[in-house]
Amino acid sequence: MGSDASAAPLVVSFGELLIDFVPTENGLSLAEAPAFKKAPGGAPANVAAGIAKLGGKVAFIGKVGDDEFGRMLAGVLESNNVDVSGMTFDKNARTALAFVTLKMNGEREFMFYRNPSADMLLTPEELDRKLITDAAIFHYGSISLITEPCRSAHIEAMKIAKAGGAILSYDPNLRLPLWSSAEAAKEGILSIWNEADIIKVSDEELMFLTGEKEVSEKVARSLWHDGLKLLLVTRGEDGADYYTNSFGGHVDSFKVKAIDTTGAGDAFVAGLLVRAAADPSILEDEAKLKSTLRFACAAGAITTTERGAIPALPTPDAVLALLAKEAAI
Repeated sequence: MGSDASAAPLVVSFGELLIDFVPTENGLSLAEAPAFKKAPGGAPANVAAGIAKLGGKVAFIGKVGDDEFGRMLAGVLESNNVDVSGMTFDKNARTALAFVTLKMNGEREFMFYRNPSADMLLTPEELDRKLITDAAIFHYGSISLITEPCRSAHIEAMKIAKAGGAILSYDPNLRLPLWSSAEAAKEGILSIWNEADIIKVSDEELMFLTGEKEVSEKVARSLWHDGLKLLLVTRGEDGADYYTNSFGGHVDSFKVKAIDTTGAGDAFVAGLLVRAAADPSILEDEAKLKSTLRFACAAGAITTTERGAIPALPTPDAVLALLAKEAAI
């Protein structure tokens, strides 16, 4: 345990890991696409790979099928230096699949094959409790809340992490087609809202959760809860807004040629969490937080310049190069 890497604070990311099938040509519907390329997907898995690529210590907890795709996904995470010892493999269910269309502007639409998929079948008994207890930050989404038994596993994992002193990080990552209704999605996402220390939502998710038609500080702060340390509203190429108990503000993103926005929000979260794990004081120090969020925005921007999520996630050098280039302008 003497090396720096093993002594580094651990981030544990919990949730779904699946195969994204991405069209080989942009701007076509699923029906029109001539071919699809398979890519590892699932927001919590992307975040884990993003943290590892940025030099952080990270583990992923989730369930895949005991099939070729499931083994491939575990292998991809492992090859990206993610600890997969907390992953489980289901002999009776398949790894989830998602077909993703890329519109001309790089934005996405989804069609899912999960009925049920292995990620939905993780049970509380299968959780690696020691790994969760060791986490400095425990990160999760909301897709794992949709069905039992995974919902119970998710809630139990949050309790273990909180008892172990972890910072809880939540990116709801709304995927409406997976919920039975918009109302169920809103209710499910908000059901664990008050447990989180850090919450990141997109501008669209903010409007969905509040019912408002525009994004403002007043709208964002309507979602504030007493235990929250940081609320982030990401605004795509327009950067991100940040709110804490004592201050709030905005950071700009970076102008890049976006090809595929898949994984950009996950890269942003990875950039934030890798810095927050190393120095939790960024949550109270506005100058440090702004610098961290610029780093996170740069990570997100770089990710949009390549297809797929995990292959496009940046190294620290790539992020620092973009920050330096911007500073020189």
